[in-house]
Amino acid sequence: MQRFAFASLCAAVVLAGTGFAASADDKWVTVKGQVLFPKDKDLPKRGELNVTQDKEHCLSKGALLDESVLVNPKNRGVKNVVVYLRPDDTDLKAEFKKDQFHPDDAKRKPGEVVIDQPCCVFVKRVTAARVGDKLVVKNPSPVAHNFYWESGNNGSHNPNLPKQTDWTMPTPLVKESAPIQYKCSVHPWMTGYVRVFDHPYYAVTDENGNFEIKNVPAGKVRIVYWHENGLRGGVKGRAGETIEVTGPTTELKPTDFDVSPK
Repeated sequence: MQRFAFASLCAAVVLAGTGFAASADDKWVTVKGQVLFPKDKDLPKRGELNVTQDKEHCLSKGALLDESVLVNPKNRGVKNVVVYLRPDDTDLKAEFKKDQFHPDDAKRKPGEVVIDQPCCVFVKRVTAARVGDKLVVKNPSPVAHNFYWESGNNGSHNPNLPKQTDWTMPTPLVKESAPIQYKCSVHPWMTGYVRVFDHPYYAVTDENGNFEIKNVPAGKVRIVYWHENGLRGGVKGRAGETIEVTGPTTELKPTDFDVSPK
């Protein structure tokens, strides 16, 4: 009888431990989704860029096409939408609390955010970065470029980049609520954007409009969709819309976003 009671107690402890582990896993969620160009809108056409400088190199692989709106004609997926989460609060200054960060986030080391320009177009055109990351601009091409950057919190820079040289921003990136646009003054059609976040809950959509954000705290959060042509929902879209996420994975319904120039 005593052996049976002891065995039952051990089983209860094991089950309790297993339940606790499952509960801990469910606390952190992978959020997946897709951004689509509306079906009732004509697909945007990419026009040729007006290349006026270093034509021999810039046009060596063919005409350069406008990248401000990239929509996959096969599935209407929108590329280069920055999708990010906010606390479930309409106050735009609200921030995630420390207990809303996955424990592994404390081990994260700042990384390098690389912007390349192999053939007179910035790659990537849209980049999301984290506070503390270092920005590296590369110029592997046979012609000179420059990198014009004007921001509220991350300084002003305008370095010249001779052919086949790199430039690293002298200070790590700090929080910036607004998007930062950068340009090449030598080739005025060249431009791109960086968003800098003080949390890990962001992603940039791929060529199919897909995105994935890992280790999101379970519960209610707000989701925001930003494109260089504006916010989904306009000014009100800055606060985002409330969603509820549950583990281990929450797959959102596809989201329509008209990213046409306004």
